[in-house]
Amino acid sequence: MKGQEGFQKLSAVVLSVLFISSFQGAHGQVELIPVGPTLVNALGGSNVTLAVSFSGARDPVVTWFKGNQPVVTWIINSNSPADIANDSSNVLRIENNGSLTFKDVPKRFTGIYTVEFTKSGLGMVSATFTLNIFERIQNVTLSTQPAFAQEGAERFTLQYSMLQGVVEQQTWRFNGKELQNGTRYMIKGSSLVIFGPKRTDKGSYSVLLENPFSSVTTLINVTVLYGPDEPIVEPLSVQPFYEAGDSLLFLCRAEGFPQPTIEWVFGGRTVSDFHQGVLNLTNVQTNQGGVYTCSVFNELTEKKLEKNITLNIYERPLGNPLCSVTSVNNTDLQYQCRWAGGTPQARLSFPALSNTSSGAGTFSLTVTASNNFEKTLICLASHPLEQNTCNVTASGPIHFLPIVKTTIDADGKIVVTIHCVSEASPQAVVSWSRGDEALLDGLAYQISSDTTQLKIRSYNISIFLLTPNFTCTCRNPLGSQRKQVQLLGPSISDSSLFPNQDGTIITLTWEVPPTSIVTGFDIQMKGPNLLSNNGAKGSSNKYQIIQQKPGSARSADVFSLDPDLTYTFRIIPKARLYDGEPSEDHTVGPGERLSGPAIAGIAAGIPCGILVLILLIGLIFLIFYIRKKRSYQTRYPVSRAVEKVKNIQHNAAPHNNGVLRSPPDYNRLNQTPSERSVTLPTFVPPPPVRVATTV
Repeated sequence: MKGQEGFQKLSAVVLSVLFISSFQGAHGQVELIPVGPTLVNALGGSNVTLAVSFSGARDPVVTWFKGNQPVVTWIINSNSPADIANDSSNVLRIENNGSLTFKDVPKRFTGIYTVEFTKSGLGMVSATFTLNIFERIQNVTLSTQPAFAQEGAERFTLQYSMLQGVVEQQTWRFNGKELQNGTRYMIKGSSLVIFGPKRTDKGSYSVLLENPFSSVTTLINVTVLYGPDEPIVEPLSVQPFYEAGDSLLFLCRAEGFPQPTIEWVFGGRTVSDFHQGVLNLTNVQTNQGGVYTCSVFNELTEKKLEKNITLNIYERPLGNPLCSVTSVNNTDLQYQCRWAGGTPQARLSFPALSNTSSGAGTFSLTVTASNNFEKTLICLASHPLEQNTCNVTASGPIHFLPIVKTTIDADGKIVVTIHCVSEASPQAVVSWSRGDEALLDGLAYQISSDTTQLKIRSYNISIFLLTPNFTCTCRNPLGSQRKQVQLLGPSISDSSLFPNQDGTIITLTWEVPPTSIVTGFDIQMKGPNLLSNNGAKGSSNKYQIIQQKPGSARSADVFSLDPDLTYTFRIIPKARLYDGEPSEDHTVGPGERLSGPAIAGIAAGIPCGILVLILLIGLIFLIFYIRKKRSYQTRYPVSRAVEKVKNIQHNAAPHNNGVLRSPPDYNRLNQTPSERSVTLPTFVPPPPVRVATTV
């Protein structure tokens, strides 16, 4: 009300001034003066007047324009009503002084208004007003486009909306800091545009909307979607390799919002684990080695990143490396080194043969054989988990002894197998011959696949004993050895008999020559029957077969002997139906013991032996005495021929029918008959006497 009263007083003063001025400028030009500010802010629905005053003319034509469009036309003091635009007739009203009044002014009447006063002959004058119709700001909300800000996108827009209200000024803030137009932000209309949003743009955004009649502040929290970032695998350093049986633990993580899902993929299959991003491998095996992929995925940004790690799972090779040397065409040497198993396979080489060649798992080199290759070569075996070596020595065949074995096949034929093996490296190849004829594998002779055995089959033993002999030759690139084999008929080279302490059991043992053909043995006995023969008594002066043994046997036990009886045993070697020479006879029983007269003779012979020994000692002393006495006589040179004869006679005839003779004295040849000593009587030892003493 106070504002309205002030406006009326001001209008009265203006009208008085205009009235006085009208007399002064009655014959001048029209003058127009705005009453009050030309910028008028009004609240929608209120009454507003754009007040003016004029002078210098009577009853001018008044026209109000909104922009370029006339909205009211009237002649001052005219009885005719004002010409008002149809869409504004219920709002606009022109006052008597030409002022324009708005009744319950709507918001749409906001604009620029120009008033013109025109009087014929005096010209036209005008004044301009700016009318802003405001509403109270209500129900302001903030929204975003798109719904979530995403890092790396081109732009992100925040926009306010309200139920009603006219905004005169807006202020945008981020976390309380006012934002201005620039390279990152643009405020346009009801929007705030963020260019290239980042994760740091996450926070609280607010907008303050103001007009002269109200102000409202609205907040919104903005979340920026980002990630996933490049995955990080811990530990950061993956070892070059791991050993089978180890346990491994890796953690994969990546930044992002929302938190990305993380999984490990191996061989196209997800490796599940209790904790997201954890790769836990226990007791790893070689088949678990390879490329593991950590895959991170953000469901909202639909962005996926991967990081690969390579796990090398190694396994030690089995055992130790093995070296060997083989013959190639019996002229060259092939050295081979092998170390089985392992992941990866071991690297093998022979540095002494080549500094540039190597192989994995198995490696071989072929060289021309020569004498200087009879030496030890070392193979270097290298594996990430172990370094090892092996060695091999090439050598020619050495001396060997053939082995002969005899069996009987299913057809009853005698099968003689000759086995020739000479220690050599590489293994010697055996060739067979008989005389000058080379033997080939066939019906008559069978040679084993490794050529070390020759088999001869026949019913008749004479086939084996015919000359020429068999010959086997062992040969490799470094030399050869040859042996002849002379087959013998069944025979026994040595035999023995061993009784037990009670004399009830005896053990016969025997040996056969190495090349003898023997398929079995007959154990024969002569003497009383064995106690086991149903208790029957009796004896035989002829040998009887009591046991039969195979050709491989070398001993036999005979039981149930009577210790008070005498038995005789022998062994008969056999080649199928052919009997060889029997062994020596072996007697066991009381007959083997010394009789009473024999024991007495031994006892009586001991003193006689002592007496003979004393006589021999005396004779030696006498000879020594005589030779010593002759050594003082004059000696003459003796020719070599005489000395030689002396030595021959001394060595050739030291005895004559048991009579001990002294060597001849050649010095006596130069003595006169009177100087010669008389010949010594010869000594004849008594004949030996055997004395039996009974004990």
